[in-house]
Amino acid sequence: MRGNTRFWAVTIALGGWLGAAAPAAAQLTPEANRGFERYVLLTEARMSTEVRPGAAFLRLDALPAASRQSALAQLERGEVAAEELTTSAPAADIATPGALIHHWVGTVFIPGATLPQVLALVQDYDHARQYYQPEVERSKLLSRSGDDFKIYLRLRQTDVISVVLDTEYDVHYERLDANRAESSSRSTRVAELVHPDETDERALSMADDHGFLWRINSYWRFEGTPRGVFVQCEAISLTRDIPIGLGWVIGPLIENIPRQSLEFTLGATRRAVLDSMEHR
Repeated sequence: MRGNTRFWAVTIALGGWLGAAAPAAAQLTPEANRGFERYVLLTEARMSTEVRPGAAFLRLDALPAASRQSALAQLERGEVAAEELTTSAPAADIATPGALIHHWVGTVFIPGATLPQVLALVQDYDHARQYYQPEVERSKLLSRSGDDFKIYLRLRQTDVISVVLDTEYDVHYERLDANRAESSSRSTRVAELVHPDETDERALSMADDHGFLWRINSYWRFEGTPRGVFVQCEAISLTRDIPIGLGWVIGPLIENIPRQSLEFTLGATRRAVLDSMEHR
């Protein structure tokens, strides 16, 4: 979905992190933003080669035979097959001072589903909240023009403390052929909220937020087969670096939460499609 953070990373998705106590405010520097943009550009260049005829469309297709069989067995059990990725580049080109890039890919298999059924559900942004709760608290389709969507998601992530984010995304879908489709979701606004759902609710500026999540892109691929649909999501997010003195607390969270968010989103997508098939 992430188009897409928890990502959607829907999007989404969702590559934020939480500490045992809220760290001091952090700022996204122009240098870190440029490093993230360069990393995304290089990653998208690799992605563009994978949608060509005959290329490995899904990550599974590029795995060695033994690893592919193991991953397929996971998917048949209803699990998410996920792994961390890294886009190679000279360190200076993708440097993000004061920030960290998180890059994960995951896949699920939805037995008995068709490609139109899956696409209809992931594009149902007005009801994303019911599919992805409790991580998605609110959702809304802001506008649509053909295969281009503008969407809003209110995200909540809780791990000792709670962080609530108002986020907006530009999402583009493309139908590649009768059996394959893809989408890309790019965050256009990420705002950390203070006192959410209270009368004094307000959004922090990027100059005084805590850097739980600054940017998130998600890239979805859908492949229909006679037995069901493979759904893949690749998510790239940007957060603040580990605050000095909190590495022992926050380090494990930084490593685990982006993966957990991706697995939750894909698992929730699978459950939602299967539920919709049962009740149609």
